[in-house]
Order: sequence, then structure tokens, then C-alpha cells
Amino acid sequence: MNLFQEYGLSEDLLKAITELGYTQPTDIQKQTIPYLLSKEEDIIALAQTGTGKTAAFSLPILEMIDSEQKNVQALVLCPTRELCLQISKDIASYSKHMTNIRSLAVYGGSSITEQIRGLKSNPQIVIGTPGRVNDMLKRGVLKINHIQWLILDEADEMLSMGFKNELETILIETPKERQTLLFSATMSKQVEKIAKGYMKGAHKISAGGINEVKKNITHKFVIVRDRQKNNGLRRILDANPDIYSIVFCRTRLETQNVADFLMHQGYSADALHGDLSQAQRDTVMKKFRLKNIQILVATDVAARGLDVNNLTHVIHYSLPDDPEVFVHRSGRTGRAGKDGESIAIIRPSEVVKFNRIKKETSIKVEEMEIPTKESILKAKEIYLSSKLLTSDFTTNNFELSQIPDLTDISKEELYKRVMYLELKSTWEFYQKEKDIAPIDKNERFSERESGRRNRRDRDRKVAKGGGKNRRTRKNGNFTRFFFNLGKRDNLNKVTIIDLINKNTKGARADIGDIDIRDRFSFFEVDSGYADQLLKKFNKLSFNGKNMSLEIAQ
Repeated sequence: MNLFQEYGLSEDLLKAITELGYTQPTDIQKQTIPYLLSKEEDIIALAQTGTGKTAAFSLPILEMIDSEQKNVQALVLCPTRELCLQISKDIASYSKHMTNIRSLAVYGGSSITEQIRGLKSNPQIVIGTPGRVNDMLKRGVLKINHIQWLILDEADEMLSMGFKNELETILIETPKERQTLLFSATMSKQVEKIAKGYMKGAHKISAGGINEVKKNITHKFVIVRDRQKNNGLRRILDANPDIYSIVFCRTRLETQNVADFLMHQGYSADALHGDLSQAQRDTVMKKFRLKNIQILVATDVAARGLDVNNLTHVIHYSLPDDPEVFVHRSGRTGRAGKDGESIAIIRPSEVVKFNRIKKETSIKVEEMEIPTKESILKAKEIYLSSKLLTSDFTTNNFELSQIPDLTDISKEELYKRVMYLELKSTWEFYQKEKDIAPIDKNERFSERESGRRNRRDRDRKVAKGGGKNRRTRKNGNFTRFFFNLGKRDNLNKVTIIDLINKNTKGARADIGDIDIRDRFSFFEVDSGYADQLLKKFNKLSFNGKNMSLEIAQ
């Protein structure tokens, strides 16, 4: 029995979702669908990505929408192009048996002319990113003064990406009697301000808690020296032959370097970061969704809004500064009740930082041993054996030009030969490789103290004005900036990266250390963009506070 029938949905909707395999509502759907069908009050729903939010708001809206009206009746706002397209695709799937129901996705990075032409078909539902919707409002081509439903999906992400002004402009344009549905993974101060300013008496729903650590995700970490990180990553990948994973890095440069390393080593991998064009980004994501590549190496910013199911692992090649980002990353695996694994690769100098992440998120995490060559070869053999014996081979249609005489070869010998052919390259590589020695507690302590001393020495030098506050690295010169915003302003590392990227548009500005304090922050950027950032930052505001940027003294 399809339990969605209990909500009184139309036959057309039930037929579509049954074809999609929907029979048991998720927690967020159980709480949201009957409420929207019977109430007109606003909703604040706290739920993670992958919990079934799109169906939770789409099904009741499709049930109540007037197919005869030519006005836009529902506006869905979301942070990224990818999420916009995914929601649009889902709504089209739900409504495929309904007549005269039209929806349209509008987003940046594609022709606005084509999207304006799409509005002439009078869609009842528009799904868009804040920037493109705002652009269309200014041009007067999108009318939202008659909408009944406004959906803010992943509101915290939209605000952290700097869309506050665009959101407020859109909210002002909508009728006061609209029903607003706000979905967010976290209830940050920015989200609270939007809720208080533009929603009244909202009914609160929580599905799975705010940034709750999923119980079906196993959290592990491994400590390696900095020069051994790539080798450690390789061993983790080899020890999990059936891996389908996102590897998270801190910067665009690191992301590309790690992806290049993996591709040169023969792995099915690619990079996703801010330097890619929209066409390149679409190509990478299409290959990843089709599993033509198994490993996506990405920055946090580039990976936002990606909705990919069945990930077996999330690997933290570099730790984020914000513990919530760590949980959000990890939550991309272990969806739909499946088990997942989150593995952090950390340096000895990051042990204190990782302990803080564990404490603030209450994650139960175990230290794992770096896979040895014996364990890697065993894991690959077990995986290949399983495929050999359990895969569904349709051999009737598979013809060979000849079948040799195998009477003189035992099953054991034949099996050994097959395994040798499949494992030869891995076996030969690891025969030359030494296993990575574990790092004892004394070495962890000494490397951590060494890192602290280096930072103290650097800060003393900067305080004295040494070197014009510029540090030379292998990748070039970096300028260290003082920024007047900090944690009290809801600033985090991802937000700073967004601000830098937006104000060095079309450039490849490398980003160095980011140090966020309570009332202010420091960050480093390629010195070639120092003047550009100083001019642009000092003209902007963030959360109502004027931004001030200067070279650190």
C-alpha cells in the first residue's frame, strides 16, 4: 500500500510518485504535507539535504495549484544552479500526469533570453536562484505579486553565500498574504532575522534535528605527515575498491592539485571548483552522477547544492574551520537509510582543531590505521571475487572466438590467474612502496608545537611590520589582511572565500590562511589582487555592518 494515499492526494500525483518508487513518506514529508494541505500558516522546517524536502513542499502545492491561472502561483528560491535544476526536474516528475501544469527554472550561467522566453508559457511554478530572480524582477519580466507560496530552500546556504539583499528585495515584492515555507539545515542568526522580519506565527517542524550527526555514518580519521597526504589518500581509495566519493579540499588550487594527482595515478576522478566555467562544471557533474567518474574532488563552495545519492564515502582531505561544515560534508553520504563512511585525513598539527570539531559536534570518531599493502590487496581481491561470483552475467549473448582447453588447469589455478591479471598493476605498485609508519604521540606533540612556534614567529614578524606583511610561498606572494568582521557577525571560512571569489571575478586568486576571531579576522590572498580587494571590500556591507579591509599591521 502507498501510504501517501492517506493524505488525499489526487490520482495523478499518486500515480507519478508510485512510479518513482515513493510508498513510505519520510519524516519531513509526514510533518509537512498534511499541514500544508490543511493550514495556511507559514512553516519553518529544519532538515538536512536528502531528507525529502522537495516532495514535502511540492506535492501539497501541486495538489492545491490552479492549473487554469496564468499567474506565477509558487516561487521556489534555492542557492545554486544545480539545486535549482534538481528541484525543477523533481517537480516535473511529480506533475507529469497532471494537465496544464507548467514549471520553469531560472538561474545564472545560462541565457536569460531563453528563460524570459520560457516565462511566456505562463508557468504556475518558478524555481530560481536569488540573483537571476532579482535580475528578472528588475527587468519587469517576472511578476510575483500574485504568488500564494514562497519557498526558501536551504535558506542558511543562500544567506551564507551573500544573497541577503537579493532575498529581502524578493520578499518585499511578494504579497503579504503569501504562505512562506522556510527550509534550512541550521537556524543561524541570519535565518532567524529573515524569519522574524518576513514571517508571522510560523509553525516549526524539525526532522532529524539541526545538523544532527547521522547514526548510519561511521566516522574515522587517520593522522599522516603533510608530505604523505597524497599517499595516504591513495591507500584509502585502494582499500575501498567500490568507492563513490567526494573528496573535500580547502582551496581551488589544492582541489585541482589533488584531482590532477589522482588522474595521473589512473583513478577515475575530476575536480569541481570556482575556476571552472558553467559548461565545464555541468560536464563534470554529469559524469559524476552517471558514475563515469568515481571520485569528485571539490571545494565546499563548489559542492553546495549538489544532490547526489548513493555516495559510499566522504573524505576530508583538509579540515574545514567550521564544525557545522564538517557535519554538512559528512551528511552527503549515508542517505536514504544506507550506511556511509566519513574519513578525515589530518596532520599532527591539526589534532587540536579536530578535537574541537569532535567536541562541538559530539561525533563519535575512531582512529583508523593507514591501510597496508597487504590489506589493500586483500580488499581488492575480495571485491573482485564478489563481482566474479555474484554479478548477473548474461553469457548466452556473449560469444568468444575460441574457448581453450582448460582440463589441465585447476579451478584454483584459473582463479589465481584471473586475480593476477586484475591486480597486477596494484601489486606491482605496492611491491615498491613502503607502508606509511604510524605517528607516535611524541611526534604528534612535537609537530603540533612546531606549528604553534612557526605561527607565533610569523605573527611577531608581522607585528613588527617585517616583510611588508607579505609572505612568499612556493605558489607566490600572499598579502595578509585585517578584516573587521568575525564570529559574532556570523562570519565563517566559507563566507570569506565567497566574498573573495565574488570580488575577484573571473580571476584565479589563490587564498592562503584564514583566521577567524570573535570580533575580527585575518586572511591571506595572492598579492596581485590586494588593491582590487581593498577597493571593493570597503564599499560593501555584510549583515547590515559596513565592511572594512586593510593590510594587517
